[in-house]
Amino acid sequence: MQTAEETVTLSRVEYDKLQADLVYFKHQLTELRRLVFGTKSERFIATNGDVSQLPLFEGEVREEEAETDPQTITYQRKPQTKEKQHPIRALLPAHLPRQEEVIEPEELNEGSRKIGEEVTEILEHTPGKLYVRRIVRPKYVTANEEGVSIASLPSFPIPKGNAGAGLLAHLLISKYVDHLPFYRQVQMFKREGVKLSESTINGWFKAVCKLMEPLYEEIRKQVLNSTYVKADETPIPVQSSNKSGATHTGYLWVYQSPEKKLVIFDYQKSRGAQGPKDFFTGYKGALQTDGYVGYEQFDDDPNIMMLGCMAHARRYFEKALDNDQSRAEHVLTEIQKLYALERKAKEHSLTAEQLTELRLKEALPILEALHEWMKDQYNQVAPKSSIGKALAYSLKFWGRLVRYTENGNWHIDNNLVENSIRPVALGRKNYLFAGSHNGAQWAAMMYSFLGTCKLNEVNPHEWLKHTLNKIPDTPVNRLDYLLPQN
Repeated sequence: MQTAEETVTLSRVEYDKLQADLVYFKHQLTELRRLVFGTKSERFIATNGDVSQLPLFEGEVREEEAETDPQTITYQRKPQTKEKQHPIRALLPAHLPRQEEVIEPEELNEGSRKIGEEVTEILEHTPGKLYVRRIVRPKYVTANEEGVSIASLPSFPIPKGNAGAGLLAHLLISKYVDHLPFYRQVQMFKREGVKLSESTINGWFKAVCKLMEPLYEEIRKQVLNSTYVKADETPIPVQSSNKSGATHTGYLWVYQSPEKKLVIFDYQKSRGAQGPKDFFTGYKGALQTDGYVGYEQFDDDPNIMMLGCMAHARRYFEKALDNDQSRAEHVLTEIQKLYALERKAKEHSLTAEQLTELRLKEALPILEALHEWMKDQYNQVAPKSSIGKALAYSLKFWGRLVRYTENGNWHIDNNLVENSIRPVALGRKNYLFAGSHNGAQWAAMMYSFLGTCKLNEVNPHEWLKHTLNKIPDTPVNRLDYLLPQN
């Protein structure tokens, strides 16, 4: 007869495996809950036992508060005598055009004399207005009547097209900066009494991309000619031609040159290592990435110095706080010290040489002590746990993570290039997918131009309008003058 409870005998190896699996599945459950319900912030505040800090929730009662007897406290309050201050209205920008409106009194006695005036300024707005640029070219018969003289047309972004540079710039900025898909813009124009089809706008977009392709290649050339590049990648759904309604997951590989303030997006159909391999052919310099396996091919390249991203390493330990708070907090506290040094250098505007000296003197000892601590702790944790994964990641890429201390021109993390990716993430939520592989590459081109404008704090609409007017007549060897930083 079989009993309700049976004893199962396991070997030590089997027991350890089950324990490791339990830790792993608990970690997976915690990550799922965090994804659905938790905060995405990575901000870390160390628990330093500060008794002056009030508890966040009513249930948190400090020990000394719980043991003290209740006391009755009385006080006297004097009535407020200070007059209530009225809010001060901020002045409106002086550069905005003024449309003056004078309102005279309705009943004014004869002989009244003006002694002054009250001026009230109200900020107003009217929807963007379209207008027609009408170019008139008079035709003249020469004096001897041998021919007709007429002025030449200026160059247009789209030859024989009827869309001006200002309109084209507005359409592209609205989509790739303000995240308004073309079909929404069509509806907005319709409210203004102008009917534009989506296919017409797509045709204009294609023509603009072909026109600006040489400038895109100029950015690629200058990024590869720099000595320090950051790299990252992000997915972009692309409509598939093989199956109706289906999408293919392509990738935008993002490469940024901090020294030249340039960023370029390169579309590839996959996340395979071939994409960055082709891009960095002939490159010589430092390359900063996260730990994605696609970048490991450059470890053996004598022309490329690989740098790691401390923000990615920190992210692993921030996620491990729920698994092993004491170990995770120790690492996060030490990393905070490293970032404090970077802020100190920025506040004092240190040169690259001074920053290198500061890092070697103060940051390197912190990193060396942290490295020894990590090696010791890794043997004491479960490899599949979140703290185990955090330690494994940092130890695997330790050489890359500490290399930033060798050169003051290198950054501690890859955050700048991650910031360049944010518009893509916002765009995915609005226009959902690219219509084709060519469309995805054209989107990469626009993100490159507009991301470079953002790095250089240049008004993207003004730059794009100016460039569309100038690029048809600009020689190839002078295209660099059209880049936003110039």
